[in-house]
Amino acid sequence: MKNLITDIAGLKIGNAHDADVRTGVTIVLPDAPVLCAVDVRGGGPGTRETDALGADGSVTHVHAVVLAGGSVYGLEAASRVTNILGAKRIGYEVASAPVPVSPIVPAAILFDNANGGNKDWGETPPFAALGKQAFNNAATNFDLGKAGAGYGATAGLYPGGLGSASEQVGDITVSALIAANPVGSPYMPNTECFWAWDCEIDDEYGGRKPPADYTPAPARDTKLEFLRKAGASTVIGVVATDAKLTHAELRRLAIMAQDGIALAVRPSHTPMDGDTLFALSTETKPVAEPRTIIVSELGAAAARCVARALSIGIYEAGR
Repeated sequence: MKNLITDIAGLKIGNAHDADVRTGVTIVLPDAPVLCAVDVRGGGPGTRETDALGADGSVTHVHAVVLAGGSVYGLEAASRVTNILGAKRIGYEVASAPVPVSPIVPAAILFDNANGGNKDWGETPPFAALGKQAFNNAATNFDLGKAGAGYGATAGLYPGGLGSASEQVGDITVSALIAANPVGSPYMPNTECFWAWDCEIDDEYGGRKPPADYTPAPARDTKLEFLRKAGASTVIGVVATDAKLTHAELRRLAIMAQDGIALAVRPSHTPMDGDTLFALSTETKPVAEPRTIIVSELGAAAARCVARALSIGIYEAGR
């Protein structure tokens, strides 16, 4: 176990960034189509293909997932990944060649366009190129912190970042990959202690504990102190498991995983956040009875993994 989302066999992660623009892209690339569901909790999401993955949608499996900076411009990264997959004839076969296949590549973006990077890109934003680079970089080992979709992120008034974590529930693995760019703060007010300190395993984000004499105080380190317009922040990411779940069960996993954001960031799910989590399953491990109890345990683990991944991403970005 590497404490990464790639502890789920069959998943690879590709990162790419542009240091001048201060932004980046992350791709989750499965070896084969994977079951996918989604849950959106923020009031200002920027997404692609989420309606098709809904309870009344017609899509259950995807060929990649893209996370990107750049706000709406970042969705172009998913278009480039779609084109690459289509050229390889990876996608749903509508008819035989030369009719193109239909790759399903859902995506979510975060707002990092006010972080001081060079955003004077005219009609050629960098995200198509970054999508291709991320695709080519896909591997089981990948960078955390200031990397990929988390490269230009900020968390409250601190550097944001890309984080990942995993956990075992019996012989089933649950994991998360999070690009953290929230309005809220990841730290308890007036401390260097993460809100999610009690979820930490093996000092993975510094082992910081609340001071013995800690007294709750109003937060003054969130973007709310300076931000007065919508659409400027978000937490986006992917939770994954190898459990053989139904689409409805996987959607419940995504819903429960959103609690990890609330564990790690305060406030969370604000009107200015775009909090979006995709849930993936490689469908390789059977789920024992009582099934409802097991799914509940997997959802609780997913929430912990999200809280840990979010905190790890911020911790690594600030090192």
